[in-house]
Amino acid sequence: MTPAQEKMTGMSEMTRRVLLVDDEETIREVLSAVLRKNGYHVETAVNGQEALDKIGSGFFDHIVTDLGMPVMDGLALLKALQDMENDAIRTVISGKTELESVSQAFKLGASDFIAKPFQSDQEILLTLRQAEEKCRLQKENIRLQREVEERYVFANIVARSRAMQAIFETITKIADYKTTVLITGESGTGKELIARAIHYNSARKSMPLVDINCGGIPENLLESELFGYVKGAFTDAHRTKKGLFEEADGGTLFLDEIGDMPLPLQVKLLRALQEEEIRPLGVGQSIKVDVRIIAATAKKLRDQVRDKQFRDDLFYRINVLAIEVPPLRERREDIPLLVDFFVKKYNQRLGLAVTDIDKKCLEKLIHYNWPGNVRELENVIERAMALSEGNVLTMKNLPPELYLTANNGEGGIRGGYVGFSIKHNRAIMERHLIIKALEETGGNRTHASALLEISIPALLYKMKEYQITDI
Repeated sequence: MTPAQEKMTGMSEMTRRVLLVDDEETIREVLSAVLRKNGYHVETAVNGQEALDKIGSGFFDHIVTDLGMPVMDGLALLKALQDMENDAIRTVISGKTELESVSQAFKLGASDFIAKPFQSDQEILLTLRQAEEKCRLQKENIRLQREVEERYVFANIVARSRAMQAIFETITKIADYKTTVLITGESGTGKELIARAIHYNSARKSMPLVDINCGGIPENLLESELFGYVKGAFTDAHRTKKGLFEEADGGTLFLDEIGDMPLPLQVKLLRALQEEEIRPLGVGQSIKVDVRIIAATAKKLRDQVRDKQFRDDLFYRINVLAIEVPPLRERREDIPLLVDFFVKKYNQRLGLAVTDIDKKCLEKLIHYNWPGNVRELENVIERAMALSEGNVLTMKNLPPELYLTANNGEGGIRGGYVGFSIKHNRAIMERHLIIKALEETGGNRTHASALLEISIPALLYKMKEYQITDI
C-alpha cells in the first residue's frame, strides 16, 4: 500500500497481524486474500483450539472467528480469550440464523461482526477498521482517564495551610460514601477542583463525572439538559437526548453554582434527589438513577433561603456534608507554593524558562488580598510571565491593581502610587478612577464613561486592560 492509501484506510505503518479462525476452507482463502491484499499479515486456524495454540506462541492485533466450528466453537474461543485477558480486537463471522450467538459474542468481548454471505471486500475491510478505530478510542479514553485521575490527586491541589489540609482529610473520609456534598466558597477558590478530588478518590472514579453550571443555561434548557427528553417532546426536540442524570448514572453529577438554579426547577431537582429517579420530558414513567450529587455555590444559601430565593427543603437536602473552601487571603502560606506551581505550568505551556521570582515581587503577591482568589493569582502569574523579559519575575511584571494600597494596606507612597514612573502610576490612577466611577453608577457603563469623560469603547478597552470586572 502507498502512504496515501494507508492514510485513507487508517492503517498505520506497522502491519496488523490477524488470526482468521474458520472451519470452512473457502472462507479462510477468500478472507485471507482480501486482508493480505490490503496490507494485513494473516494466519489461519480451523477451530478454536488451534487458534489458542497459535495465540499461545504469537501475538495478534485482531482475531476474526466463525461461531459454528467443531472441537471448539467461536463462543468458547471468545470465553477463553476473556479468561486469558487477551487484548486482541475480536470480530465474529455469523450467519443470519445465529443472532442469539452474536449477542452472546458481544457479551464475551466481540467488537463487531461480519455477516454471511459477504457482500463485498469493502464491507469486510470497513468492519475490521471500524473495530480497530473503536479499540483505539477506548484505549485513548483509558489513557485520558488516568491522566485526569493523576491531575486531581491531592498532590496537585497545591496547599500546605491547615484549612486546606483539613479539607483533604474530609475528602478522604467521605469520598466513598454516596453522601451529598455542598461546597461553598468565593469565586475562584477551587470548588470544582475539590469536587473532582472527591470523585476521583472514590469508588465511583471509573464511572462518569458530569458537571453543569446551573447559572449558565436558561431555565427551559436547563431542565432538558438535566433530565433529557424524547423526540417530539417539544417543538425543537428532533431527536431523543439522554439527560445528565442518566449520563452520570453510577458516577457523580456536579451541580456548579446551584444557588443560581431557578425556583421551579429546584422542585424537580429535589424530587430527583429524594426518589433517586428522573422523568425525561415527554416520558410518562420515571427512570431510576444511581448518582452521587456534589453541589457548589459562591452564594450564601442560607441568606437565599431567608429571602425566598432558594427552597429550604432543597437546601437541607444538599447540605448533608458541607465543605467551605477558604479564600486565598485567609491562607497566605499557600501563595508561594501556588506561585511556584503556576510558574512551572506556564513555563511548559508558553515555552518559557522563568526560574525565579524577585523577593519584593513575591512579598507583594503574598500581601495582596486576592478578591479573585486562586484563579486571579494564576491569571496574574500567566500575564507576568508573558510580559517578562528575563528568567526572573519582578515588580514591573505585575499588573497595576496589585499596587493599589487600598486593596492591601501596605507599601507604596502617598496616594497608593509606587516608585516614580509616570506611565506606571498613571495606570494605577486610571484603574482606581474607573472602579470608583463604576461603583458610583452602580455598574452602569454609560454613566461611568460620562463621569470619566471618555467614550464607552475607551472604557471597555481600559476595563479589559486593567482586568476590571463588572461592579
